[in-house]
Amino acid sequence: MSCNPAIGGLGKGHLVREIDALDGIMGTAADMSGIQFRLLNRSKGPAVQGPRTQSDRKLYLEAIQSLLAKQDFTVIEGEASALLSSKGAVTGVQLSDGSEVLASAVILTAGTFMRGTIHIGDKRVSAGRMGEGAADRLSVQMESLGATFGRLKTGTPPRLNGDTIDWQQLEVQPADDCPVMLSFLSCTPIVKQVGCGITHTNVATHDIIRENIGRSAMYGGHIEGIGPRYCPSIEDKITRFADKTSHQIFLEPEGLSTNCVYPNGISTSLPEDVQHKYVRSIVGFEGVEILQPGYAIEYDFLNPQGLSSDLESSLLSGLFLAGQINGTTGYEEAAAQGLVAAIGVAKKLKAVEPIQFDRSTSYIGVMLDDLTTRGATEPYRMFTSRAEFRLKLRADNADQRLTEQGYRSGCVSSGRYNSFLTKVDQLNSCRGALSAMAVSPNQARLAGIDLGLDGRRRNGHELLAIPGVSTKHLIALEPTLRGCEPSSLTQAAREALYVTYIERQSRDIEALARDLNIEIPLEFEYQGVSGLSSEMISKLSLARPRSLGAAKNIEGITPAALTAVLLRLKAHKLKKAI
Repeated sequence: MSCNPAIGGLGKGHLVREIDALDGIMGTAADMSGIQFRLLNRSKGPAVQGPRTQSDRKLYLEAIQSLLAKQDFTVIEGEASALLSSKGAVTGVQLSDGSEVLASAVILTAGTFMRGTIHIGDKRVSAGRMGEGAADRLSVQMESLGATFGRLKTGTPPRLNGDTIDWQQLEVQPADDCPVMLSFLSCTPIVKQVGCGITHTNVATHDIIRENIGRSAMYGGHIEGIGPRYCPSIEDKITRFADKTSHQIFLEPEGLSTNCVYPNGISTSLPEDVQHKYVRSIVGFEGVEILQPGYAIEYDFLNPQGLSSDLESSLLSGLFLAGQINGTTGYEEAAAQGLVAAIGVAKKLKAVEPIQFDRSTSYIGVMLDDLTTRGATEPYRMFTSRAEFRLKLRADNADQRLTEQGYRSGCVSSGRYNSFLTKVDQLNSCRGALSAMAVSPNQARLAGIDLGLDGRRRNGHELLAIPGVSTKHLIALEPTLRGCEPSSLTQAAREALYVTYIERQSRDIEALARDLNIEIPLEFEYQGVSGLSSEMISKLSLARPRSLGAAKNIEGITPAALTAVLLRLKAHKLKKAI
């Protein structure tokens, strides 16, 4: 697993569901090892809810190994030290012992290993992660092929001995009573569920860090790489948010058979002695033992603008790149890219039917378009806000968007496809029952639905589109709906909730596509545009794009932001005309 023993989350959970819809194993392994399932953003709309599980690190590894053992391939263990090539095409890989593995295509998924350097204060160690060597020779050899690397960084918190934490002082966050699984084929957790603890940094913690900020690798000038803005170190947090007196920390157990705890929220590159001091200033950690210090890791990456939509590199024909080498962060983003690259190899070597990933059909398509057209100047992380079609790109319907394509391409097994067809039949049956309803306003009011007496009869879909109407209201009106599969009825309700907004959103996107040539005046004030984040205002104000099309190519500028700018431009033009 990654340093954080969890799978899914906001945006990331959507990627896991899409991987699962195409028969990838990440969601299944997460469900086999999940010790705390939580649906993030449960209080918000279904489109931005993200399934997530805290996994047992050992059980996840065992699950992956058991799932891989069922596949027909050979595993060769060794360090890949060089790519073999001839006439501009890859021909295989050379291992560090001098042996060669010949191949017509190679997928390179290097993680943080290429010239990886761990930083703890002023201490530097060549490593891909703690305890494992870096892949230096591969970086040097790829440079000889014309690769120009950039440097990125990420970080990890100190690991704590859970037996030395005073849990009695801490708030406990339990697992969900009604867990939402990561795989469409899973029904319920299979291992024991546990709670996570919550504590906070405090003024004393921040004072210790400020006093020693110059000893941090990140603030002491030892690191040149750019870090993930949305997963900052504790040093970044107290510097960037100096007005805050505390920051939340989630204590996530690394497994059921270990006392190791991952304190999510305090990644650091401070020296070990400072880590001990600031950690023990936190409530519940007064006598805590640090099992492994936190550290920052810096590594090589390549600009993903040199990749095709299949993630084939322009360096060599047949060379595909996936994961952090493309400037992304997180196992979910890496797994999705690995899947895309594997499909690309199959298309190249076996002439299989390709799977079309685009912004309107998948989060995978959003990520591919962002990376290959805009590149990455900082570690790229998936968020629901990146997707302009997020109302229809929900986690619950990833299989309806992708599994049929995957089956036609040969990516999806017959077992999963048959399960998918059963689900579609159940959903269509539910949709038909809702369409057949004809409820009068009086009947609706008797069932507790606040509806005006307009005399118009409504079907189930129309009633579910009314705010506050639930499936319970409809079952009271039409008891035969009890025969519907509960998950199908819930999904039909989500479709009804969003249908009007999706149609409106699609019209907005079509209008935007027609208007990309509209000029933006140099004096245009982005601060007055409703819906723009401070980050977007800063980027647009600095770049001063001359058109909407130019603004579209600025990293981090979403289609929703472009629509907001377009509406302001049109309003300004109309005002001048009047």
